[in-house]
Amino acid sequence: MIVSVTELEKDLERYVLLSQIEDILIAQNGMIVSKLSNPNRERMKIAKSLVGILPDTMTIEEMQEERFSELGEDIDGR
Repeated sequence: MIVSVTELEKDLERYVLLSQIEDILIAQNGMIVSKLSNPNRERMKIAKSLVGILPDTMTIEEMQEERFSELGEDIDGR
């Protein structure tokens, strides 16, 4: 949704609430100058995209070990 700075100033509370579910693009003199958004929405999208990547049978320790081996280190950090 695009709103002007003037409209945003008139009804700030409404746009803050709307920004929880969609990005609000703020325009000044016909140009987009800023964006009001929910920072957690992107995190949830990323987290949901990771579901199912690792097998359910893998333990936390095995996941850590695999991750450290990708980084070239063992679990002790050596």
